[in-house]
Amino acid sequence: MPHSVELITTIAAALGLALIFGFVAVRLRLPALVGYLLAGIVIGPFTPGFVADTRLAGQLAEIGVMLLMFGVGLHFSLDDLLAVKKIALPGAVVQIAVATAMGLALASGWGWSLMAGIVFGLSLSVASTVVLLKALESRGALETPNGRIAVGWLVVEDLVMVLVLVLLPPLAGMFGGNGTPASTQSLLGTLALTLGEVALFIGLMLVVGRRLFPWLLWQVARTGSRELFTLCVVAAALGIAYGSSALFGVSFALGAFFAGMVLRESALSYRAAEESLPLRDAFAVLFFVSVGMLFDPRVLVEQPLQVLAVVAIIVFGKSLAAFLLVLAFRYPLNTALTVSASLAQIGEFSFILAGLGVALGVLPLAGQSLILAGALISIALNPLAFQMAEPLQQWIRARSKRARQLEQRDDPLAELPVGAASHTLTGHIVLAGYGRVGRRIAEALDSEGLPYVVAEQQREAVEKLRARGIHAVVGDASEPAVLIQAHVARARMLVIATPDTFRARRMIEIARTLNPRIDIVVRSHSADEAELLRREQAVEVLVGEQELANSMVRHVGQRIASHAADRP
Repeated sequence: MPHSVELITTIAAALGLALIFGFVAVRLRLPALVGYLLAGIVIGPFTPGFVADTRLAGQLAEIGVMLLMFGVGLHFSLDDLLAVKKIALPGAVVQIAVATAMGLALASGWGWSLMAGIVFGLSLSVASTVVLLKALESRGALETPNGRIAVGWLVVEDLVMVLVLVLLPPLAGMFGGNGTPASTQSLLGTLALTLGEVALFIGLMLVVGRRLFPWLLWQVARTGSRELFTLCVVAAALGIAYGSSALFGVSFALGAFFAGMVLRESALSYRAAEESLPLRDAFAVLFFVSVGMLFDPRVLVEQPLQVLAVVAIIVFGKSLAAFLLVLAFRYPLNTALTVSASLAQIGEFSFILAGLGVALGVLPLAGQSLILAGALISIALNPLAFQMAEPLQQWIRARSKRARQLEQRDDPLAELPVGAASHTLTGHIVLAGYGRVGRRIAEALDSEGLPYVVAEQQREAVEKLRARGIHAVVGDASEPAVLIQAHVARARMLVIATPDTFRARRMIEIARTLNPRIDIVVRSHSADEAELLRREQAVEVLVGEQELANSMVRHVGQRIASHAADRP
């Protein structure tokens, strides 16, 4: 050929085979991402036949990570991040420590050095943000309380890994690796410098970025050019991600996430999310293909027991640690299971850390191969972990009295204060869910002077509501005990403001059992789900797009009527 076409060849082969294998996987009732991983193995350097450019595929995958994190930032406000800090920050740090200890113990049993065990354990401790986001989006759980906790948890993990990647070279030098040896004083200086750079980046994004980038997006939108608008969105996502890495040492993914958060301040954020969606999906597929390309199947034959041990730590060990941590913070069982499933895999940061460990001479090549094998297998199993969460929740509750008590044990937020629990609270409204939609409903109820009780899984939200004198209970409203504490039996209406249709059905059933005459209003994203709920449950269901259209039609009708009245 007259010129190099490696980029075109890599994209064409990756997307083409991903389509074929993804289609076959779906027809076999397997997750599509299993097909994407297999496509990567087929075009990888460790299998015969065509070999795609691994370096180019990795860079394309990095673009997918940035666009996906940018999309999450567009739907994830600073308030959402701060709302989960009390569980995400300590939970992520302790979980990383526990998983690292398990990896270190395993590596010590194999005769590896202390530094190799630490790097190995850290690589097993951090979950893939891309895999989590795809799993939450496919289940419509990204904007639920559980989804926000899981995303906040992984943001903290990413921040910890940024510090680890900066500190690893000097530490490697101290332990006989290829890095430059450093004293304790220089290590502390490096740590302080890194923390300062990250804080400066976040500060600039929240103070300057929240004003500058929404203004820029609005100026481009005023041109009326869809191409320019899309270009502005993509340029902002990739430009801020690259700039954050080059100037402040922040990862591409974290930079893109904060880029989305600042652009969320714009009224055009939903349009920005919609315009970038096709690119996000396409490049996210390339991420999974690139993971498959890194995998050498021979490790399954040569080191099967070691692979099983690594997978056990990833899927069971650190997930169990996270499960117990979430329960220790007195969150519901379903939150603990969601966070556990979210962490039952590893991904992009694990590859980077393992590669750096090998380059610095502190991690053997066998360790990198085991990490890659653990990543591929855990990513393939992750959809199954989410599917098992609900049956496992029912199984645990049915067989463990202790598990049922954990959610309601002498928790002051799990029941209303004595005054509110009296029979004076009658004919009120029970509001299930206090997210963005729930907060607006509560504001409207306050303005109308209508009494209501909020049932919400976020402890911090319930604490703030209680401080304002608003009746609220913490817990999953799909559990009878929570709706009982909200006095649904004496309520005149139940408003379900959470997007989880499965749990909404359970709330309806429980409310109707306790109060057969109660009126119920449900929020839904899907017109098909809405119609099914109306037909099966005989409830009022409001669909976001449909209600927006109805409001616009009413507005148009009112304006036409007013113009007609003004005519002589």
